Amino acid sequence: MSEEIIKFIEELKVEKNYSKYTIKNYQKDLYLFLEYLNENNIKKYNDVEYQDIRLYINYLYDLKYNNKTISRHISTLRSFFKYLKVKNIINENPTILISNPKLDKKLPKYLNYEDTEKLLNSFDNNNIIGLRNSLILEMLYSTGIRVSELTNVKINDISIDTKSIKITGKGNKQRIVYFGSKCFELINLYLKKSYPVLNKDNIDYLLLSKTGKKINDREIRKIIDLAASIAGINMKISPHVLRHTYATHMLDGGADLRSVQELLGHSNLSTTQIYTHLTNEKIRNVYLNTHPRAKRR
Repeated sequence: MSEEIIKFIEELKVEKNYSKYTIKNYQKDLYLFLEYLNENNIKKYNDVEYQDIRLYINYLYDLKYNNKTISRHISTLRSFFKYLKVKNIINENPTILISNPKLDKKLPKYLNYEDTEKLLNSFDNNNIIGLRNSLILEMLYSTGIRVSELTNVKINDISIDTKSIKITGKGNKQRIVYFGSKCFELINLYLKKSYPVLNKDNIDYLLLSKTGKKINDREIRKIIDLAASIAGINMKISPHVLRHTYATHMLDGGADLRSVQELLGHSNLSTTQIYTHLTNEKIRNVYLNTHPRAKRR
């Protein structure tokens, strides 16, 4: 039964172009499910029924998994059994009537304008590595792209004339994002000063490690941690926090939701709508602090 998992994961890598992080979670979820099936003497996926999935979900609760993690496990199984049905490995999909547990809506963390400026100005641009690090932070904030998208940006993806970048996102979908004058300035400076020194192997990727290889997610996370430490920001900042900051500041500045959706590469508008909760809360606070009949005492 593990063969089907291997083939499914390979399809996610090759055809769906899923990120390494997503694939790792799929593998982990599916092998836990396979272990559960073996323990319960279920030898074929075609023998798995709706009730078996329900019992497995109860098993996950017994393991003290939270609703968010269980929801991910269910989504993994749903995708896997859909794949098995398409490949005619099973007759019926046992996950069709399974619903995800209700999740508590958590508002995404983001930086205020002051902390954003501190973070973006934390490195010395007169230094080859410092300049590269500044560009990394600026690109994440100025474009709102995911860290996995950033690491895959190539020189030819960038149009200096239109101040735009062609991004290949989830599911191999392409979109165009834009950057401003500060990012434009840093890209030109980086290509002039840092890139020729770092690009030892003459590769096409924009952002390179000290060894001249394509920079990876982990290195970028370390750079952000270092920047936060230099800037004196106590909050834990991930690349996604900068993406949230980008979206929130865009909406604060008057951008419409549809445009932000396109720029972020969200398939569904509902995914982007979480940012309206942030801007709505800000509007609420402005009202409570300024209207004479609403001022907080």
